[in-house]
Amino acid sequence: MPETDLALLVRAAEQAGDIARRFSGPDAQKWEKPDGAGPVTEADLAVNDMLADMLTQARPDYGWLSEETEDTDTRLGREKVFIIDPIDGTRSFAEGSRTWAHSLAIAEHGSVKAAVIYLPQRELMYCAALGQGATCNGAALSVSKQGDLTAAEVLAARPVQDPKYWRNGAVPGFTRHHRPSLAYRMARIADASFDAMLTLRPSWEWDIAAGDLVIREAGGRCSDRFGADLRFNNPHPTLNGVVAAPQMLHDQLIAALDPASPGIRPL
Repeated sequence: MPETDLALLVRAAEQAGDIARRFSGPDAQKWEKPDGAGPVTEADLAVNDMLADMLTQARPDYGWLSEETEDTDTRLGREKVFIIDPIDGTRSFAEGSRTWAHSLAIAEHGSVKAAVIYLPQRELMYCAALGQGATCNGAALSVSKQGDLTAAEVLAARPVQDPKYWRNGAVPGFTRHHRPSLAYRMARIADASFDAMLTLRPSWEWDIAAGDLVIREAGGRCSDRFGADLRFNNPHPTLNGVVAAPQMLHDQLIAALDPASPGIRPL
């Protein structure tokens, strides 16, 4: 029987973890990308090279979008496309933290159909395939049942609590937490460790594609900061932030956010 897309992504993520763990984060060679795009390490590049070779050989008709590969418009003509972040949370990796992830997704006609978020240093493998639910290490996931935004535990960076981003300056009274790696934050919504997450800055597709499906398959709602469904494989691969939560909390967050407020920081 042919290998499914999800099984392929799981196998690729496991190999990515094996490669990344060969590097000591603080000792790995590191560079700053041009235009303030953040750091990249030799581990990011080694993982990216392996994934590009393995995945495109397995699915030569799929397009390719990765943080660590120069983008071209070739992918725009493909029905299916890999959307890859070789190491999401590079700063954390370089600091020696265990909280970084491999984020792998396959989108078809703009919608993610298979996804894996793997944290090898924490031995957490989040998986989802469209219509088949989401799991972590084989156990089924379900988002939080919290329905009161003022009592919610929310993953977000500190700037989201600036009154200018909320209608009439009224910041909801949720409890804010933070974790490195957008992919990991989204996974923690899917497993109900936290109730919601949001980022108001323009977000790269490779940071959020896998998390989008994992959350949706765990019963949650994932949208941009204006409440629109996330669509992937865009000519410029960014989206207008992310709001992810159980449906009731999601609706409350979208209603509370001021749609006229600016994004926190353009990419």
